[in-house]
Amino acid sequence: MKHIIIFAGLCVGICWAGPVWKDTAALTKQNVVVALEDGRFLRVDVLNDALFRIRCSTTNQWTESAMNRYGVLTREFPVCAFQQESNAVITAQARLEVSQKGTLLLKGARCAVPVTPQIAGKGMAIRFGLEKDERIYGLGDVCRDNIMRRGGSYECWVKNVSSYIPVPMAMSQKGWGVLFNTTWRHTVDVGKTDPDAMVCSAAESNLDFYLFCGSDFRALLNTYTQLTGRSALLPVWGYGFTYVCNQNIDAFNLINEAMEFRRQEMPCDVMGLEPGWMQKFYDFTTKKQWHKERFYFPYWAPKGGHTFIGALTRKNFKLSLWLCCDYDLGVYEEQRVAGRVRAQGGVPALPEGIPETWQDDRITTTNAVAKKAAESKSEAPEGTQPWFEHLKFFVSQGAAAFKLDGANQVTEHPQRKWANGMSDEEMHNLFPLIYGKQMAQGFEAFTQRRAMVYSAGGYAGIQQYVATWAGDTGGGAQPLASMLNLAMSGHSNHSCDMDIHHIEGIHFGFLQTWAQQNNWDYWYQPWLNRDELIPAFRAYGQLRYRLLPYLYSSAAEAALTGWPVMRAMPLVYPDDPQWDTRKGQYLLGDALLVSAYTKKILLPAGRWYDFWSGEAVEGNREVDVKVTAEHGGALYVKAGAIIPTWPLKQSVSKGWNEQVILLVYPAETSSFDLYEDDGTSLAYRSGAYAKTTVCCARKNNTVTVSVGGRKGKYKGMPATRDVECQIRLDKKPAKVQVENQDVEVVWNAASQTVKVVLTGCGAAQKTCVITE
Repeated sequence: MKHIIIFAGLCVGICWAGPVWKDTAALTKQNVVVALEDGRFLRVDVLNDALFRIRCSTTNQWTESAMNRYGVLTREFPVCAFQQESNAVITAQARLEVSQKGTLLLKGARCAVPVTPQIAGKGMAIRFGLEKDERIYGLGDVCRDNIMRRGGSYECWVKNVSSYIPVPMAMSQKGWGVLFNTTWRHTVDVGKTDPDAMVCSAAESNLDFYLFCGSDFRALLNTYTQLTGRSALLPVWGYGFTYVCNQNIDAFNLINEAMEFRRQEMPCDVMGLEPGWMQKFYDFTTKKQWHKERFYFPYWAPKGGHTFIGALTRKNFKLSLWLCCDYDLGVYEEQRVAGRVRAQGGVPALPEGIPETWQDDRITTTNAVAKKAAESKSEAPEGTQPWFEHLKFFVSQGAAAFKLDGANQVTEHPQRKWANGMSDEEMHNLFPLIYGKQMAQGFEAFTQRRAMVYSAGGYAGIQQYVATWAGDTGGGAQPLASMLNLAMSGHSNHSCDMDIHHIEGIHFGFLQTWAQQNNWDYWYQPWLNRDELIPAFRAYGQLRYRLLPYLYSSAAEAALTGWPVMRAMPLVYPDDPQWDTRKGQYLLGDALLVSAYTKKILLPAGRWYDFWSGEAVEGNREVDVKVTAEHGGALYVKAGAIIPTWPLKQSVSKGWNEQVILLVYPAETSSFDLYEDDGTSLAYRSGAYAKTTVCCARKNNTVTVSVGGRKGKYKGMPATRDVECQIRLDKKPAKVQVENQDVEVVWNAASQTVKVVLTGCGAAQKTCVITE
């Protein structure tokens, strides 16, 4: 049926400078094209039951954004059944109406949001009507002053210090969200100019956006990260502790500092080098070399166990190298596009000046031009090799991780002519995104292992490639706001430079998704800290390593569903606006409530346990945060929590352990899925992992804990292992049974826990019953 709809001034022809990339895919039954009364066309792509893409054209030809062209956004979705009813597209979860007056209306389980697209000069503006009590979240690291965004106006533009990772995505507690499909500089005004509307405007951009809906924030993030990619699951050691050395360090002192971590019993997995590792300080070319005096390698044997990297590896340390990049990364992206076109039997149309050298969609090939440049010890021209190509040598030597400095990622290049035809207004936000993409995919293709790459910059979709840290902004309250906003924008693996000179900074620094300390140019080794802080640093580091199976399972949930590890309070309690201003507390996984840089926290309703003292506290009230010489903040455990832990380790190399210790805080009913895999390979992406569901139920005077039969399989998985349960009770129990057999009651009066060991856990469920 033809729809006659007036969209006055909805879109215009493409008239600005820069590339115009066409969507060459044939229209299918998943695309609905509406002919408008003024001769223009509106296109709705039904991607799944809750996700629509909306574009407009004057010619019935369709363009792509750079995020589509370069494969950041998911290309393929399973066929979704829907119906057309007059002026509406209807799926199992949503109804998208196209009004005769020129607006869209998205209706979902909890939302009815009107959307009005408009033209604004050479660009676009999209207006979303907001209800009086509606609250908007997301936009990534666009601003660190708030979590709830309504009332502010935000420029989506990568900036040093103030906006490292803007994300053009917003979502409402009313059950809808939007991704603005543009890398152009743009502004999102969330009720500042017009209190009843959110308006996205860009001086230069096609009109292209994704609308989605869901029953709650978990559903919205699930849909959003289906489109933009799930957070990567880092190698298990990436969730341990990363230490970045003084940039003037040499190989001998690097080894000594690594061993000092072991002598101090301070767990650590990654030793990082700053720009001083290179012969030319801040060398961002593809001809970088080791500093010959500081990091000597025999020229006849630059690789192997005899090198300082080999020594680190034997002691189970990973080496991280600092990088800075100003390379024209769009060249290789265009060559990859050409490779895909060739593979599909087509003829690619490369921008002028870009050779069709790399004809595949992988980072594995060598190249005659690059080889000739290497032999002559000159730098290959940009485009003759991918950026990651020159880093393979360092990886083959044993480098296992990379730190991507903000530097040229956040630098504007207003006069630069990018080879893909973009102006800097379109390329600037894209650059850190494809930088992370090429680094992660290059490492994975070369090693067949998960990448541990962490970056200061990013944009929508960065979560699927790299971890991030909050840039050169320290480890205080502002970086915390950054992390919570990124978590509400689909990105889970984030951290900041730990402040180890205050107990509050140590507390916050170790209770994050991943943890790192940056020494940079100073003498901030943990053992050189003030004497009173050294034991606290050690204790918090050891606590983190005991909590690794809990953190790793939470990170796996983010990798599988989009639900982040660190959760701002409104994310979990969306119906209560009082949480919007609680920026000094967050949930770490399902069960742990953490305070940071605040004197008071608000406990949600229900029973909570002080992790430090074991005291039970009833929630729905504000409590003081007690900072002591040992504890830099509050840490509470939710009643019903099941927290898997490991015996203390100084480093980790696999995503499972022979022994698991469960900290159980019984409530009416609760459960936890313990995730395990080999810890480093890419096999988890094809299902090579296992989950063990642990359940706890309290009824009358009986507590039942069951460790379910494991589901799934991975390389190296033990057939069985023992699981120790430490169950928090109000008093010593009268009886304990394991598999219907009475066992000795092992009671710890100090911690008010009973210990029960379930042996041979694996394929079959094991159960213990405690009678109080």
